Amino acid sequence: MGNETWKIVTTTALLSVAATKCAEMAWKHYSLSHQQEEHKFAPVQSKRSKYDDNLFREQLARNYAFLGEEGMEKLKQQYIVVVGAGGVGSWVVTMLVRSGCQRIRVIDFDQVSLSSLNRHSCATLKDVGTSKVECLKRHMAEIAPWCEIDAVNELWNKENGERLIKSGGEPTFVVDCIDNLDTKVDLLEYVYNMKVDFISSMGASTKSDPTRINVGDITTTEEDPMARSVRRRLKMRGITTGVPVVFSAEKPDPRKAKLLPLPDDEYEKGQVDQLSALKDFRVRILPVLGTMPGIFGLTIATWIITKVAGYPMNPIEGKNRIKIYDGIYQSLAGQMSRIGKEQRVPVAVKDIGYIVEEIFRGKSPVSGYSTRLTLSLWDPSKPVSLQNVVLLTKEEQKAHEERVLNGQEKLQDVYSKEVLDLIKERFEEEKYYSQFR
Repeated sequence: MGNETWKIVTTTALLSVAATKCAEMAWKHYSLSHQQEEHKFAPVQSKRSKYDDNLFREQLARNYAFLGEEGMEKLKQQYIVVVGAGGVGSWVVTMLVRSGCQRIRVIDFDQVSLSSLNRHSCATLKDVGTSKVECLKRHMAEIAPWCEIDAVNELWNKENGERLIKSGGEPTFVVDCIDNLDTKVDLLEYVYNMKVDFISSMGASTKSDPTRINVGDITTTEEDPMARSVRRRLKMRGITTGVPVVFSAEKPDPRKAKLLPLPDDEYEKGQVDQLSALKDFRVRILPVLGTMPGIFGLTIATWIITKVAGYPMNPIEGKNRIKIYDGIYQSLAGQMSRIGKEQRVPVAVKDIGYIVEEIFRGKSPVSGYSTRLTLSLWDPSKPVSLQNVVLLTKEEQKAHEERVLNGQEKLQDVYSKEVLDLIKERFEEEKYYSQFR
């Protein structure tokens, strides 16, 4: 190798070393500057009391413009307890914090999982395996250092309910974002008896239509299996109304997602409840479109913010289904007139929603259709009652009148055993639950 070649090799090596050193020095300078920049803001973020009120007002300028000075002051004075920090609860906390709430307690025993990142408000890959409540607290501190977040990494249940809800003081609002049915009902009964403002999230799983989301009393819910179960259990505890909820009235469809069943081999292992992480908690997978829990959470946060601030908000409960229910009621009264019976019937308009949604699940037990619905006397040998009226389509009501009510044909000669058994089952079910109404 000649002298010229060695010179080229040596020069190239020296330039490579110099470039590497320059890059290292530049990176160290950047890192030091970045650390100094973070340190400069650290005093502001370290304690809620040190956050400048002028910065708070600038950050919440749009909220002040929307809710006004008095509304924002009311919001700042709230102490809100959120039970459940998953897909719905994390969004409730995030938007309450971003909106100016200054004191929040969030309760949850669970950890962030990889599969929950499709719906969580702020969790990242780095948060997987960590406490959900601590994850929320950590991320929220970077957004709103003025907010005092009390992260309680525990499971809420009746035994420790009062301590978890009240140990930090009397809450002004409680938010239920629990997805376990038994625990949810226990919490709702507890806060109902506390006589504190609260709101509950019903089922967001298997839902996909944001236009079907409603805010209303639990008595107005429809097409929500969780809401139906909660209603019934609360009725057994003497609570029939006064439970505000967010729910979806989206109708099921064979083409849409369903609750995924456990594989057969899991059932063969024995008691499936032993597969859950905690006693009485669900073991089946809930198909969840990630956007829907977020919309539920945003709806709840909006409802709380406007309610607290005194901003006008009048949700349409049940999409004005009272007109539909009135029409169904009139169909029964009209039938009584046609078959020569007393037109005044011992069924109130307020009972129609219960009959339609609770007893017959919003569809005819004869055909399964859910359009052009009416009510009809079922057994002509018995008086009209909640246990002797059936939901039929208009065509079915007409045929029932002609053949059974006026034609004297027997029910068993007109309808199949499957239909008769189904209607009998629904009447027996109503008889059982009516003792709690």
